[in-house]
Amino acid sequence: MSDLLSMVIFRGSAYEARKGMYREFIVPDDQEILEVIGEWPEAEEDSEARLLVFRGEGGESIRFTYDALARSVRVQWKSGHGETLVDIFREGATRLTVHSDKSIAYIAFEFVMGECAGKMEIQVRPKMAVKDHLLLS
Repeated sequence: MSDLLSMVIFRGSAYEARKGMYREFIVPDDQEILEVIGEWPEAEEDSEARLLVFRGEGGESIRFTYDALARSVRVQWKSGHGETLVDIFREGATRLTVHSDKSIAYIAFEFVMGECAGKMEIQVRPKMAVKDHLLLS
């Protein structure tokens, strides 16, 4: 296993990642999310998924949906004119974390999909940005 992959896999072993063994999707509770980034996750209609919507300058928005039972996440970033800039759906999520200080706020999630592992960060303050890292084992 490469050193780079070992930095990405945060729970379990590389063997478990390759064999597709089940991992729990660990998510903070709604109250923690509210306290850290100032948004309350809403229930998505007709599912167990939770939804956060962030609005930026010029009307742009990021819709972040996560489903702890299905271990999936979706990130949709739209321009102020409603055009889709980014639409990413991932399964195999293992951990969701929220971070905030005076200068920045972001959501991060880690995932393992077969022989791939990675991390995505969604910055919501001071401006919106998405960073995605996906590596083969």
